[in-house]
Amino acid sequence: MAALSPSLPIEHINGTSSSYNGGLAPDLNGSANGTNGTSTTTAAPTAFDPELFKSYLLALLPPVIGSTPEDLEELFLDEEFEDRVTRFAAEGGSVLYVQKVKEEAEDEGPPIYAYHLTSHLTYSARHVSTVALIKRTPVLDTLVPLASQLHILNLFGGDETPYESLHAVVSQAVKPWFDAFVGARGSGKDADGKLGIPMTKRKFAELELSLLHLQQNVEIPETDLVIHPQIRKAVELARSQGVRPTIAHIPAHVLNDSSFLNTLQGHVNVWIKSIQGVTKLSRDVSSGTASQEINFWLSLERALEGIEAQLRSDAVNMVLDCLRNAKRFHATVSFIADTGLKEATDVVHKYNQLMKDFPLNDLLSATDLDKIQEAIIAIFNHINKKLKLSPYPIRRALPLVEAISKDFNDQLLRVLTSHRLTYTPYETFDRLLGQTQELFRTWDDQIKEFTNVAREVTRRRSEKFIPIRIQPAHAKLMERTRYLRDWRKQHEQLALMTGPTRGLANIGKDVGGMDMEEEVKEAYEIVKSIDVLDVSVEGTEIWVTAENAYNERVARVENQIIARLRDRLGTARNANEMFRVFSKFNSLFVRPKIRGAIQEYQTQLIDSVKDDIKRLHDKFKTQYRHSEAYHMAQMRDLPPIAGAIIWARQIERQLFTYMKRVEDVLGKGWELYAEGQKLQAESTSFRRKLDTKPVFEAWLNDINRRDMGINGRLFEVMRIRGGAGGYQLAVNFDPQTITLFKETRNLLWLGFSVPHAVSNVAKEAKRVYPHAVSLMETVRTYGQTLDLIDSNKGIEMLIAEHRNSAQKMIGKGMSLKWEHFSSPYDHRFVGSGMGDGRENKHVQYVREFASIVSVLQDKANSLIDSYKEISRLVEELHTCTFSFEAFSDLIGKIQAAIDRLNLEGYANLDHWVAELDQRVEGILLGRLKDIIQHWCQEFDRIDDGDTRRDLTVRDLTLKRRGDKRTKEEKNAEGLLTLTPVIHEIRIQNQVIFLDPPIEYARDAWIRQLHEWLGIVCRQRRLQSSRYEIGLQMSGSAIADLTYVSLLTRFTDNTLEKPFTLIETKVQQVREYVAKWLQFQSLWDLEAEYVFNRLGDSLANWQQLLTEIRQTRSTFDNSETQHSFGVVVIDYEQVQAKVNAKYDSWQRDILSRFGVKLGNAMKEMHASILKARHDLESHSIEGLVGGSRRF
Repeated sequence: MAALSPSLPIEHINGTSSSYNGGLAPDLNGSANGTNGTSTTTAAPTAFDPELFKSYLLALLPPVIGSTPEDLEELFLDEEFEDRVTRFAAEGGSVLYVQKVKEEAEDEGPPIYAYHLTSHLTYSARHVSTVALIKRTPVLDTLVPLASQLHILNLFGGDETPYESLHAVVSQAVKPWFDAFVGARGSGKDADGKLGIPMTKRKFAELELSLLHLQQNVEIPETDLVIHPQIRKAVELARSQGVRPTIAHIPAHVLNDSSFLNTLQGHVNVWIKSIQGVTKLSRDVSSGTASQEINFWLSLERALEGIEAQLRSDAVNMVLDCLRNAKRFHATVSFIADTGLKEATDVVHKYNQLMKDFPLNDLLSATDLDKIQEAIIAIFNHINKKLKLSPYPIRRALPLVEAISKDFNDQLLRVLTSHRLTYTPYETFDRLLGQTQELFRTWDDQIKEFTNVAREVTRRRSEKFIPIRIQPAHAKLMERTRYLRDWRKQHEQLALMTGPTRGLANIGKDVGGMDMEEEVKEAYEIVKSIDVLDVSVEGTEIWVTAENAYNERVARVENQIIARLRDRLGTARNANEMFRVFSKFNSLFVRPKIRGAIQEYQTQLIDSVKDDIKRLHDKFKTQYRHSEAYHMAQMRDLPPIAGAIIWARQIERQLFTYMKRVEDVLGKGWELYAEGQKLQAESTSFRRKLDTKPVFEAWLNDINRRDMGINGRLFEVMRIRGGAGGYQLAVNFDPQTITLFKETRNLLWLGFSVPHAVSNVAKEAKRVYPHAVSLMETVRTYGQTLDLIDSNKGIEMLIAEHRNSAQKMIGKGMSLKWEHFSSPYDHRFVGSGMGDGRENKHVQYVREFASIVSVLQDKANSLIDSYKEISRLVEELHTCTFSFEAFSDLIGKIQAAIDRLNLEGYANLDHWVAELDQRVEGILLGRLKDIIQHWCQEFDRIDDGDTRRDLTVRDLTLKRRGDKRTKEEKNAEGLLTLTPVIHEIRIQNQVIFLDPPIEYARDAWIRQLHEWLGIVCRQRRLQSSRYEIGLQMSGSAIADLTYVSLLTRFTDNTLEKPFTLIETKVQQVREYVAKWLQFQSLWDLEAEYVFNRLGDSLANWQQLLTEIRQTRSTFDNSETQHSFGVVVIDYEQVQAKVNAKYDSWQRDILSRFGVKLGNAMKEMHASILKARHDLESHSIEGLVGGSRRF
């Protein structure tokens, strides 16, 4: 049976060929309506015309079954032809068969064939071919081409069995068509599983396998023993009588007839030869498949069972009885032995222990690699198990396994080919070939196990030695798949490096105008289209040719990669950058061309690695105790031995990193190079030096030599060596015990095996360790706290209570011993009351001691912080701004700190606060002295000597406002400022007076002095008992709550001086004001009274005018005030009036003085005239003459 002939064009099948349709193309196509086989009308279908079917057969059958139209006339002339076609076209049938049968003819004549159309299929030896016409629709439509309504299948017959044809149809047509359809749907495994597609595939595979087995079975000849007619007649007679057949049912004369006996003996000899033809039947295992070997023995067993059944029949027994009765024992005695039936049956039964239930079908029907692997394991498990029970020869088992290898090879090829490996993505490709390699490894593992079993069985059977060697049929496929996987991996690495996401993507077409990515893709296309799994001679030649073409295309890409790689290596600034480049392109170093191009850089980097390894050697030679790692280990509480081991392992890991760099530089297989071998040898020797086992063993020996017992008292008092001397409290515990526990813990973590004895000591140390460390830490904390207290003088009395508590606990612990702690108990249950009470007592002591010392430390630290803060605040009293707010803020903070100390319950706080208050009093008393001195200096400042004072006074007197300078300016100057007092000289009702009186100035100055003194004196005193209710109820005097009493503490005249200055200043002002008050007389005196007092004496008048001019300077100027420093006399209001009055008086006096002077001048003039006249009355001549004489 086969599908349609490959040489038949498709138009011959659908009935459109003009060479066979006899001009009936429209009928065959069914397109008479002008459409392509599709009717556009909705008319009811007409009765099917058998002529249309006849025309279709005339076009179809000649090329399909090799007939001529004339040969087919016999088919069409059959009277039932039209009836069969009509029933077939209607709903009466679904298939019609056209059979070609060879008729008997003379030997030398040409063959004659007969053609029949039937709906029932038959088979005979003369059958040549059958064409099956299968309807696709229930009813054939005349308007639709028959080609689209019928399936056509050619079933071959003749000399061959139908198994080959059926196997070809299933394996080459039906199964691939189904697989193609399923693959085109593109659904996932889950969806396929729901539709039952995997099960269908498996059924197809099983059907294909069954057909293959049928055509591979070796025909076991059927043995039918010839029975003499007389024997058959006698047997039938006995059966009709219902009795057991015996020789009595044979007539006597027949029993004694020699010819009858000779015939029976001849039949027996024929039986022996026929049975021997089966019992001596054998086959060459290597000549066929494993299925044939298995089926041979199973079929042979069935044939032998059939022979045994015939030999047990009544007819055969009667024949043998007849021969025995005739004394022909030579034919009966050795009958069974001559046939060899018993031995053959025994051998076949034993062999079939192996052949029965042989899981070969699982391999042949496997549809994926996992099923193949499971089948291989199942097959070898079966062979290895049954081979120990069955005497199946090892010499036959070896070729059987090789035959299984062939099936394995074929099935693996079938599965891999269905995946189209070169078209699959790399991930799928690598997964499939990875599974394939795993399959081959599984095969090798199973072969090793089989080899061991075969050798064991051979030895046990004492058989002749034969080499147990298997020549696997899949060796070439294994080699090809391994090579393919490596080749595809290298290709993907190259494609990845030239892809858009890696470092070579930016090369582009800058060199040679070639796109590397596209070039790699085109190179792969060369190999993509060939069958890469074809390991035949022709397939290998095709592969080599394609690979050479691929290598030629890739060589150009490699040249560009080399150029780019050398460029990057050439521009690298240091070795680390070169290492990064090598690490990035490491996957390409498997290509010899690229590896050779970068060899010079490899040498350079290998030298760098050598230098790094040399530095590791130097680091190791400096020893662990002189390294930075040793100090870091101490900071991380790592003991010395464990730290040294970790340090050595770190160096070892660094050495491994450097070796990895060598691999990055040289690529995979670097240890095969000469330089790599040398580095490998050095690395191996260095690793031996880094072996930490000797360090561990040395530590173990040292521990075994020591006595690591835990005993003695908890505390010991040690003498302090040095200049100061003294004693110091310490914990009596060997630090090596703690180190032992830590070493053991870390060494176990590092994977070392610590002996049980040392581990027990470490466990004991572990139990005591928390208490020992707690005591050590507590004692260390206690000592540090005492040092802090001693270094902060002044807090001893406050912390004394907590210090005494700690000293009591130390005294209590002086009698305790370590033996009470090292007992094996769980300290977690101490708090719950479990365990020994004494143990609880000792553990409780450690906790209480730690708690008390912790409280002491906390209290001391808190107190020191508070004390430093208080001392800082007290010191700030020396330098703070002299203002009530500044002092109040500082004293308030000091008081808050004291209250906090009171709340925290520090002892002796009253005495400590009293001392602190005395200290504050001394500071405040000093500040009072300073402020009084500054006050006096400010008060006694003269007007002309201080420009700032003039500005301030002028501002106050002119604008009648106080000192407007900011507080910051005062602080910057550091001087006390007094507010000047302003007095005005006024005139009212012609009376001159001072407003306000001079006594107001005295009052203002004393009040300002009290304000400055009150800044200190009004501050609240420090108190230690603000939280004590009893003291609050006692009602202390208000004076005791402030610093007013400081004014009584002055031992000199400091407080008297400012009052003396005030009185002096008042007297000065009073004298100046008295001058202004003298001008009252300008209104009180009468002019005539003054004139009368002066009289006519011009000298008195002149003296008066001089005095008036001098007195006028008091008010006749541009100023309107006079300053005495802290007091200002403003005379602006009286200045004009006094000046006017003064002018009036001056004018009157000048006028009267002028009259007096005029009269005097007149009198003088008259006297002078008179004297002149007297002189002129004398003789001029006489005067002249007298002069001449002179």
